[in-house]
Amino acid sequence: MNIIEITSLTHPGVEVFSTLTEAQLRRRIEPTKGIFIAESPKVIRVALQAGYQPTALLCERKHIQGDAADIIDRCGDIPIYTGDREVLASLTGYTLTRGVLCAMRRPAPPTVEEICKDARRVVVIQGVVDTTNIGAIFRSAAALGIDAVLLTPDSCDPLNRRAVRVSMGTVFLVPWTWTDASLTSLRQMGFRTAAMALTDNSVPIDHPALQEQPRLAIVMGTEGDGLPQTAIDGADYVVRIPMAHGVDSLNVAAAAAVAFWQLRAR
Repeated sequence: MNIIEITSLTHPGVEVFSTLTEAQLRRRIEPTKGIFIAESPKVIRVALQAGYQPTALLCERKHIQGDAADIIDRCGDIPIYTGDREVLASLTGYTLTRGVLCAMRRPAPPTVEEICKDARRVVVIQGVVDTTNIGAIFRSAAALGIDAVLLTPDSCDPLNRRAVRVSMGTVFLVPWTWTDASLTSLRQMGFRTAAMALTDNSVPIDHPALQEQPRLAIVMGTEGDGLPQTAIDGADYVVRIPMAHGVDSLNVAAAAAVAFWQLRAR
């Protein structure tokens, strides 16, 4: 094991866990050279099982022979930075969840065609920027049968540290990629599109025509303003979740869970 005791907050090699921002980790210009951070042993195990490549571990000393022992065995001869809990919290700016962080290589994103080739149900996420919502949407997508996730470039990065943690690692299980294409491109692949929005001509989510679609793309909008009018106008269906007690809408993560369950492939 390549265990390195951290002696200062500027110890060489630990900047990936401390001073680099999410944008610097992501490296939008060269995404295949980017890094992301997975937090907690459970999430790290899911990532490793899915084939993601680790580059370094930051681990509380007590976990080297404890919760992180099997992870260390699987990671090969990568640097394992360690120290007391207080030192690591000072380094990262937060208390580590279950005492372990793992820096991992960001894979090249697949194409829309690749991940949609055999999909029956996909979700298109437009402009959702909250990390908690993105993580929760992925967790519901994995649990409720969504085959692929497409995100517009103005959405939150699914490999953001908090989004990964909220998703409980399901961002590693559901194929996803970025898209700036119109809904027309999905229609050309055989999908009908269902925009989740409140309009005068929207149909209830339990409408029989929706469940009968062999391939369906569910389109979800931002937390505040919802979907842009162009997305609503371009959809085959505009769909609403019936509400009671005068409530007009649900949080986007909650609405996604309802939509994924009701519109799942039968």
